[in-house]
Amino acid sequence: MNKFKTLIAAISLTSGLAMPMFSMADVDPSLPEYVRASGVSGNLSSIGSDTLNNLMTLWAEEFAKFYPNVNVQIQGAGSSTAPPALTEGTAMLAPMSRPMRQSEIQEFEARYGYQPTELPVAIDMLAVYVNRDNPITSLSLPQVDAIFSATRRCGAPADIQRWGDLGLTGTWENRDFTLYSRNAVSGTYGFFKDNALCGGDFKSSINEQPGSSSVVQGVTESINGIGYSGIGYRTSGVRAVPLSVDAGSEVFEATPENGISGDYPLSRFLLVYINKHPNRELDPVTREFVKMVFSKQGQEVVDRDGYVPLPASVVERVLGELGIN
Repeated sequence: MNKFKTLIAAISLTSGLAMPMFSMADVDPSLPEYVRASGVSGNLSSIGSDTLNNLMTLWAEEFAKFYPNVNVQIQGAGSSTAPPALTEGTAMLAPMSRPMRQSEIQEFEARYGYQPTELPVAIDMLAVYVNRDNPITSLSLPQVDAIFSATRRCGAPADIQRWGDLGLTGTWENRDFTLYSRNAVSGTYGFFKDNALCGGDFKSSINEQPGSSSVVQGVTESINGIGYSGIGYRTSGVRAVPLSVDAGSEVFEATPENGISGDYPLSRFLLVYINKHPNRELDPVTREFVKMVFSKQGQEVVDRDGYVPLPASVVERVLGELGIN
């Protein structure tokens, strides 16, 4: 069982609620409606993940419907920019597509005396994209590792250098890969390195891209292309390849059902970190933004942006831990 699947199971168990019976392509009808609060004004700043940049922008637009006088500023240069911004106080919201590293948590704790609060805000599936005309039917994680890495820590017996090594024939047999990757500041890069490369090293031939959309664009324009980014960046020019944990395991497509169950091997939570003193309430602006994100309206934004909305059991757990009614 992968880490994401373990966490989903733990949340379901400790919340005392079964996972929802609604269609996983829909927003959980049990989620609360957001209602405007009084006395909310000021500024709200967000610095962090490129993967979450569009989602944060859409949430800001939704928030503005309730609070048109609140000024929301969003920067999305990469997940590694989030922890220092939260620690230094230049951001109130720190969106990340990977969990904070222990060193990042320690730096925050050294300044404030407590740890940052991690909020799972949506479910993502890190997709391995190929050009839409590529006939490959599925890949195992060891194969993905052997395509992208120089170390093959996931157990592939040999390097994979061309599409013919994966069984493709005809004009595909001798075609080399054109590898597209996020850059090292990206949380998506770190997640892929940890979970698809088993912590190994990327090949020197990868084409590092500054954003998820440019990875998808590169694969769209290259018949030999293969790359990875969040499922919310899928376009008609690419295909998300179904994945299995290993060669003998069941293959799963990147569908909402497989994302929320954790059966898709590269499922993950998208996260927002906040600075919450354990014995104090959140400031009104941050509190209401968080409350809206976890509402029916906020999770409808998740669905519209191509990610998987959270089940009500997860939302109830998170809001309960924050002391938000």
